[in-house]
Amino acid sequence: MAELNSPFKAGDLEFKNRLVLAPLTRARSNPERIPTDLSVEYYKQRANAGLILTEATVIGHDAVGYENTPGLWNQEQAHAWKKITDAVHEQGSTIVSQLWHVGRISHPDLLNGETPVAPSAIQPQGRVSLLRPKRAYVEPRALSVDEIKAIVAEFKQAAELAKLAGFDGVELHAANGYLIDQFLHSGTNTRTDEYGGSVENRARLLLEVTDVFIEVWGAGRVGVHISPRGDQHDVSDANPFETFSYVVKQLNQRHISFIFSREHQAEDSIGPKLREQFSGAWIANENLTADSAKQILRDGQADAVAFGRLFIANPDLLTRLEQNLPLNELDANTLYPSDAPPEKGYTDYPKI
Repeated sequence: MAELNSPFKAGDLEFKNRLVLAPLTRARSNPERIPTDLSVEYYKQRANAGLILTEATVIGHDAVGYENTPGLWNQEQAHAWKKITDAVHEQGSTIVSQLWHVGRISHPDLLNGETPVAPSAIQPQGRVSLLRPKRAYVEPRALSVDEIKAIVAEFKQAAELAKLAGFDGVELHAANGYLIDQFLHSGTNTRTDEYGGSVENRARLLLEVTDVFIEVWGAGRVGVHISPRGDQHDVSDANPFETFSYVVKQLNQRHISFIFSREHQAEDSIGPKLREQFSGAWIANENLTADSAKQILRDGQADAVAFGRLFIANPDLLTRLEQNLPLNELDANTLYPSDAPPEKGYTDYPKI
């Protein structure tokens, strides 16, 4: 029976407690995708978490889908991230870089006029977030095999730069309908080559990137972020349990540090069945409360629990959860940059 404020180890990563800051896109980096000093303060405030997973961080110019999200493809970006990792380490917390390619969830206006890429030329429903005026997503261009190999190399370069930046490890963003997830789901991947068709082929890119992360970091410092429910950015799968069971078993064979699973804690959730197939650390996330998070830990359904919006509004979340103190309310209008000063809704939430 684990308690929230108890230490644990996952692979080669050590955590002072079982509270995790979930990856949260805040779009506060500068136009060159470089984190600012304001971001140093933001992460430092939340280093009461045992593990900080960074906001999704793009691996190249061609991987972006939102304005002002941070990148990690050059040394200038890495040096800026080093200020953040140093600040977090001073608080005794562990910080892992979540690396990201959005695939088709982008727009030519964000890609210097280029068409977004995807496993298959299937246009997603909906409109591009954070672009004003809003634009509909366009039909993406299907990647060639050579281009897929180049993306794997981009992920590897980002993982290497994460070392330069002082991170403790890396997490692959394979969730929420972005590129890796697009390959994984049968509804967005209709390829007939080695990257499509069977679940083994659709999972190939996820596992190839995981393998280069392991090559750079060692398996004990690698995590993977999945979202088995597949309800974001117009992805779908004919057999989610078959697909994600295969992925989890393959990741288990690689002995990675952790899997972060974004999924409702509902009776029909496949998360508990997937968790049984993985011997590493399991991080539960989404719509958790203080009570449900503590119960999940006590029941052994997860090794750690992650919070997103509650952690945005409550930088001292561990203290509040531990002592059952009142929680600040989230100001949804300042989740992303607005007409307000950049610190508004970012670093100005009060502590107890």
